[in-house]
Amino acid sequence: MRTLISTAFISLDGVVEGPGGEPGYRNSGWTFKDVEFVPETFEIKGREQKESTAILMGRVSYEAFSPVWPDMAEFADYKTMPKYIVSTTLTEDDLVSNWGETTILRSLDGVAALKKTEGGPIIIHGSASLNHALSDAGLIDRYHLLVFPLLLGAGKRLFSATDKDTQKLKLVEYEAYSNGLQKNVFDVVR
Repeated sequence: MRTLISTAFISLDGVVEGPGGEPGYRNSGWTFKDVEFVPETFEIKGREQKESTAILMGRVSYEAFSPVWPDMAEFADYKTMPKYIVSTTLTEDDLVSNWGETTILRSLDGVAALKKTEGGPIIIHGSASLNHALSDAGLIDRYHLLVFPLLLGAGKRLFSATDKDTQKLKLVEYEAYSNGLQKNVFDVVR
């Protein structure tokens, strides 16, 4: 079974919305506005590109990333990696042609089936709503979190507010950096 990894820049109060400066969000660009840049903080982002074998995202994240990421040197390893988009509305005509193989999955059953295929880890980028649904369905295996020392108040949060049984996590890697960021890697305990 393939490992499904959710990766996120997250504020201390759980907000993941608009970290890179995407327009239309209250706190857009919060990851680089008020936090000193410390290169080693982002080591895990490079490692994710080397260790992942596929990308999973929802429609909204795909529409935000696909016009930009294919031409960014920082995401070169993702260019040829298979991409899976979970959407009930996206069509083949909506897909960009310069970002490698892309498959549209119409349901969480499609994600569950993907996890049963041969291959290595699948990384989830962005996609707050998809993260909620995947977590509620018990499909996420690991979280890679870069926690920023900020309280943003409003915004989409990474974790679902669904009333459900406790989901236990095991901290398997962590580090605190001089700029106040923390890396927390959690495995979901089953």
